[in-house]
Amino acid sequence: MRLKKLLLINFKNLRQSEIALVEGVNCFVGDNGAGKTNILDAIYYLSMSKSAFTMTDGQSIMHGEDFFVAEGSYMTDDGRAELVNCSFSRRGGKILKRNGKEYERIADHVGNFPVVIVSPQDTELITDAAEERRRYLNAFLSQMNRHSMQALMRYNAVLAERNKFLKSSSDEAMLQIYDMQLSEHGNVVYQQRREIVERMQPLVALYYKVLSDDKEQVEITYRSELEQMPLEELLLRSRERDIVNQFTTVGIHRDDVIFRIGGYPLRKYGSQGQQKSFLIALKLAQYRLLAETVGEKPILLLDDLFDKLDMQRVERLLELVSGDDFGQICITDCNKVRLEDILSRASTKYNLYTVEGGDVLL
Repeated sequence: MRLKKLLLINFKNLRQSEIALVEGVNCFVGDNGAGKTNILDAIYYLSMSKSAFTMTDGQSIMHGEDFFVAEGSYMTDDGRAELVNCSFSRRGGKILKRNGKEYERIADHVGNFPVVIVSPQDTELITDAAEERRRYLNAFLSQMNRHSMQALMRYNAVLAERNKFLKSSSDEAMLQIYDMQLSEHGNVVYQQRREIVERMQPLVALYYKVLSDDKEQVEITYRSELEQMPLEELLLRSRERDIVNQFTTVGIHRDDVIFRIGGYPLRKYGSQGQQKSFLIALKLAQYRLLAETVGEKPILLLDDLFDKLDMQRVERLLELVSGDDFGQICITDCNKVRLEDILSRASTKYNLYTVEGGDVLL
């Protein structure tokens, strides 16, 4: 998958930009706050119909304006031209179109234009609670498996209804119906999450070794109460507790992904460099599995490339993603000389764009 042209109007601090991108490496350099990350977020937006960061649609509109437009002209790996247009207005909401046709359900768009982003905010996967890791896994799976995404949406809807019901009633017959529905959808999500984490494990270990030349072994494992017994039985056993607490205390909404280095928790025992290398390895494993599953090489977005990485690891990363297994790449950095130097040493062809106050110059 290749993005040939990106058009932005009132997207964050980018009032009006039209950017032609090359097939290989596209570098955006400029001072902090110039708008580099916003360009990458717009690309992510066109694939996932939402920001890569914790921002609402309204927060992506330029201050003082009422709407934004993001439009991307794509070329698929088999040579098909595609046009994606996403607009949002404060009054009219979000409209997403593919080749001029509006989606009836925006969720149907996810996975058609695969993307993977690496950013400094990824540290939240290590430092924050399990909810952040589940959110990452869900977004990953949503691009790979629409059935899994639909099952998760149904699970969450039933969970919300069950929790609301528990606040006012303890009727056994109704709770049994909720439990059957939760089990049906929850088991699908559990199997998909567990399978993808198992597939990621050897790839994360491989990419981590290439990036860091570290002798420590890294691991990624999925932790779930469903490993002990089926969800329907878990819900039955916890029913009295749920009635007392007035919410559902077991289920896939409590699952977690565990990161380890040398057999110990990465959060406590990994240095900043080790944690960053692990997160990049995680995203590269995601890229590999996504490409294999959807049949398109995702667009790889590398935001603030040098954050917590030494020059040697950055060089290894660029050598790695410049290979045949990867496609189009977009990179941001604030140091033009440093980026040009390392790209030259990596013998990588690239286009370099300067971003100044929301303007993009080639």
